[in-house]
Amino acid sequence: MRYQRNSKKEEKNKFITNQRINMAHIPIRSYLYLLLGTALFSCTPQELKTPFELKCENIPVPIGVDTQTPRLSWKLPLLEEDSINKVEIWLSTDSAQLSDCQSVYWNKSIIGAPIRASYDGQPLDSYTTYYWKIGYQTSSKQKTTFSPISSFTTGCLSTNDWKGKWITDGHDITYRPAPYYRKSFQLNKTVEQALLTIASAGLHELSINGKRTGNHFLDPMYTHFDKRILSVTHDVTSSLSMGENVMGVQLGNGWYNHQSIAVWFFDKASWRNRPRFTAQLRLRYTDGTTEYLGTDSTWQTTDSPIIFNSIYTAEHYDAQKELTGWDSPGFNATEWHHAQETESPTETIKSQVMHPIRETARYTATQCKKINDSCYVYHFPKNIAGVTKLNVKGKKGTILRLKHGELLDKNGRVNMANIDYHYRPTDDSDPFQTDIVILSGKEDSFMPKFNYKGFQFVEISSSAPIELSGENLIAVEMHSDVPATGYWSSSSDLLNKIWEATNSSYLANLFGYPTDCPQREKNGWTGDAHITIETGLYNFDGISVYEKWMNDFCDEQKDNGVLPCIIPTSVWGYDWANGVDWTSAVAIIPWEIYRFYGDTTLLRRMYEPIKKYVSYIESISPEYLTDWGLGDWVPVRSKSNITLTSSIYYYTDVHILAKAALLFGYPEDASYYNTLAQNIKNAINTRFLNPETGIYAEGTQTELAMPLYWGIVPEEDKKKVAAKLHELVEKDDYHLDVGLLGSKALLSALSDNGYPETAYKVASQDTYPSWGYWIKQGATTLHENWRTDVVIDNSYNHIMFGEIGAWLYKGLGGIQIDEKHPGFKHILLKPFFPADMNELTIRYNTPYGWLNINWIRQTNDCIRYTIDIPAGTSATFVPFTMQESQKSITLQTGKHSLELDFTQLLINQQ
Repeated sequence: MRYQRNSKKEEKNKFITNQRINMAHIPIRSYLYLLLGTALFSCTPQELKTPFELKCENIPVPIGVDTQTPRLSWKLPLLEEDSINKVEIWLSTDSAQLSDCQSVYWNKSIIGAPIRASYDGQPLDSYTTYYWKIGYQTSSKQKTTFSPISSFTTGCLSTNDWKGKWITDGHDITYRPAPYYRKSFQLNKTVEQALLTIASAGLHELSINGKRTGNHFLDPMYTHFDKRILSVTHDVTSSLSMGENVMGVQLGNGWYNHQSIAVWFFDKASWRNRPRFTAQLRLRYTDGTTEYLGTDSTWQTTDSPIIFNSIYTAEHYDAQKELTGWDSPGFNATEWHHAQETESPTETIKSQVMHPIRETARYTATQCKKINDSCYVYHFPKNIAGVTKLNVKGKKGTILRLKHGELLDKNGRVNMANIDYHYRPTDDSDPFQTDIVILSGKEDSFMPKFNYKGFQFVEISSSAPIELSGENLIAVEMHSDVPATGYWSSSSDLLNKIWEATNSSYLANLFGYPTDCPQREKNGWTGDAHITIETGLYNFDGISVYEKWMNDFCDEQKDNGVLPCIIPTSVWGYDWANGVDWTSAVAIIPWEIYRFYGDTTLLRRMYEPIKKYVSYIESISPEYLTDWGLGDWVPVRSKSNITLTSSIYYYTDVHILAKAALLFGYPEDASYYNTLAQNIKNAINTRFLNPETGIYAEGTQTELAMPLYWGIVPEEDKKKVAAKLHELVEKDDYHLDVGLLGSKALLSALSDNGYPETAYKVASQDTYPSWGYWIKQGATTLHENWRTDVVIDNSYNHIMFGEIGAWLYKGLGGIQIDEKHPGFKHILLKPFFPADMNELTIRYNTPYGWLNINWIRQTNDCIRYTIDIPAGTSATFVPFTMQESQKSITLQTGKHSLELDFTQLLINQQ
């Protein structure tokens, strides 16, 4: 059962239920009774009101913006029988003046109905709140309709405005206790605005006057610390008062001082050192004066009750060492030490303007099983990433060990065998995924601050007999709190659960960068991320996370263009698994961001890194083919040709580069890379395609699906290759026989090339090997291995096989992107209607507004298809049973209802 507030799953279910009710009563913009593709009549459109959703740098009301040209974006409403012909933007430092559009700091007018613009006015000032709004005019009226007022607040825009020194406590990298820092100061004037910026090498938690600041966790996000560290800015105005005030900071090791040892050598990172930080409080008083309070040696420091912390393993807490009121006024800190000023550990500090990690749900245990009087095992309803919160009272000095895992052994106790395989402890003082709590004898409460884990079960063992119940422990789910943009619900309970499990694994592997698993590794595997980028973007507004991660790519790229297989990293990943099939993320992710958002910023920023990367592949591929890659990782049975799969990704990277060059107006580059792409394609087909049989290489599912999916197959051979793929899958009884790379391509290669029913049968399969097989075995997240009887080195919360989450939208739902009009400016609708499915509801929040689709099977041969097309967009509707050239229908902005008579359509198609 749930604890406290609803999880996103419950909110989504409630939201979709309400939408179904609403859709049953909304006025329909137009009815198109579709019989043999003929529209019979339409009726008067109705107005749809859409929130403006004003954002700056893709974040609503961000604090700490550190660019002089922030991107502003918005959404426009759907108007009745009218169109928008001009949008105007106003920006001011005074919200009252902005209301009247007077004395504005910046104003810009744009013809048409744009949905974004970049600020290009006079230089912005540090630590200033800028208020902004938009207004639009229509073709028939000169009156301007205004949006609500939004705002963004800048951070430190100039090094001259930074007053804080880097400080530390003077201990070395082996010292285990996490430090406290405090600074007491007096306020004798009324504060109008107080902004506090902190940048830490390591993790930090901030407090003002005894209260935790903000709702973020695990700040700042992981970076290559000696090249880039992120700062976080908070508005703390309401936390201050006249008289004495206290700023408190607690530091954790994070990835900066990795004291645990695993195979990825993070303990040998070039940046490794004792955690340190720099911060400053910028005060603006009501009398117009300003003051900066920065970190320096006057800050005081001591050890905290956290006696050990590791982002990779766990956290240890001694409640006997708690210092009540340490970060509050009046506390006696005379025995504390002064902090030491130190050199900056990084080349640059950039502001963390992105969706932060937050607590997103809490769960109570479905079962608390008593093993004996000193051991209890808690069962939680789903596999999550996060922590547990313990509330307990026991004998002073009692030691509790909270062991987190995904599996139970035959005796019902937590089994770590599937997730501790790569851990290399030197002793037993740092057990994997096991928090250690020493009780004070009073009511103790503990929740880790500088660690997270992947788990569904928790075993608590005690050094002395103790009485525990289900109320003593709750599970706290955490991840980057990216807003949901997609909702998918059908009459298929199995597909619904697959969608939910895919989203759960996606979010459990999003902690400021995309990871592979939240327990065994927490690594930013490049291959896993580009395979599932569409799944992420169909379901969540993840652009801010990916833009940050691409900066990490720039920091990790070597001068010769080579990238590591995990990012961020320091030592490991440059010599294994970093071939083209994995590190193509450098090109694929920026391209997908452009396709989904229509924003060229990231693609333009990554253009040169992609060129450098492609140049390296070109230098080692004189015959236009490469075997540099890991291959179709974790296949069911059949192994595929690595030269084929790697060369396909080489082509994909070059093809993306050619399209980007054309987009940005680089004709010489466009010509060069188009020619190179064609040469690679020709080399692949010459080496691997048998035009007589339509088979690539040995004809595995992966070897046939990938050339179809990535556009390698010559046009004249597509039908033959697709037919061979269909026959092979049919021979395999509609079961998967692919690894990671094939899982990306298989479903879409089938559904986009005439065999959506075959793809559907694979997707809805519930016996081994399939996604549904995991669900039938009780999975609430996706696994790393198609087999469930594999224990060693087999994560139960892995996103790498998550492409099915995207296919549910683009293949089954038919929502596809028109690359000529990116960002869903024009939408391609190519749905498939399985005979055993009676209903499907999809909601997707495009950059222009919500795209709502619902279809209901009224009879075996008749479907009612209703759709809301957002303002400023259009769609081409082509169900699978119709030939596009004869039966496509163009749908304009607004609501539509289509009735599909499949008996007549099939006869017509024939």
